[in-house]
Amino acid sequence: MSATNQASWQRGRVVSIDPAADAIARIVLALDTPVRAEPGSHVDVRLDTGEVRSYSLVSAGADGRTVTLGVHLSPTSRGGSRFMHALRPGDELDVTAPLQNFPLRIGAPRYVLLAGGIGITAISAMGTALKGVGADYRLVYVARTRSAAAFLSELAGLHGDRLELHIDDEGTGLDVGTLVGGVDARTELYMCGPIRLMDAVRRAWVDRELPLPNLRYETFGNSGWFDAEEFVVKVPDLGVETTVGTDESLLDALERAGVDMMFDCRKGECGLCQVGIAAVDGTVDHRDVFYSEEQKTAATKLCACVSRVVRRPGAPAVPGTVTLAVH
Repeated sequence: MSATNQASWQRGRVVSIDPAADAIARIVLALDTPVRAEPGSHVDVRLDTGEVRSYSLVSAGADGRTVTLGVHLSPTSRGGSRFMHALRPGDELDVTAPLQNFPLRIGAPRYVLLAGGIGITAISAMGTALKGVGADYRLVYVARTRSAAAFLSELAGLHGDRLELHIDDEGTGLDVGTLVGGVDARTELYMCGPIRLMDAVRRAWVDRELPLPNLRYETFGNSGWFDAEEFVVKVPDLGVETTVGTDESLLDALERAGVDMMFDCRKGECGLCQVGIAAVDGTVDHRDVFYSEEQKTAATKLCACVSRVVRRPGAPAVPGTVTLAVH
């Protein structure tokens, strides 16, 4: 899902940075210019390298002069989460006004909000808004451990028994079939989390023939079926061959090698950065929501901003290889 946004940049100053959960920082920014933040919105932040990263808004101050982010320190960070976790009170950085790619529609008879892990950052403000208008909603929060569940005490205090917590290592993991089986055709489900969770929900939703417009989601580009591995990309027509590191995307590696690339969302949603596959030695880890299941199975194209290649199971310990076709 997407919406047209016009980025308006301003300066932001770090008011505070505190732990929100294991490896998750709560970062409060004061803004030069007041903003209006709708549920599901995000801000873009410019790193010290000049690159731009997007972070969901957990909340915004009543006067619009502060915003709160939740940032997970990714073990495969391409620089963004490391930069954000290194911030200290008083630091300044460039930040946009809130941008909207994941809008909440007010007026549905019932809602299910589903957050997996750090996906709670995109879902939290929706829960606050639905409570504020007296909507009928459930907030389903899935985490591997209780200590990894960010903002848990605040969510519990605000939502009470509308908060449904599923903790994997406590034996209360989410049963997707049960969740979707309890949804009717007039319920809207909003979700953000790991690709495995969201794929399971989408499949169950389609199997039940529920209305597709009522299933709404936002993705994280670093959420894949496999752990990130180094792999080799070749573009014979351009004389390019380079290794894609675990801390960079295929898109980054191609740009580093001098290939002129087109891209926009960097989240596997728009398809602008798609490239053709001439050959692959390994398995394509499709991390996008742009292609259909049939297209992903065919593996003739991939979204360079998020998708990767991994070695086939049991293959020798040599990097996978993808050869791209120039059209």
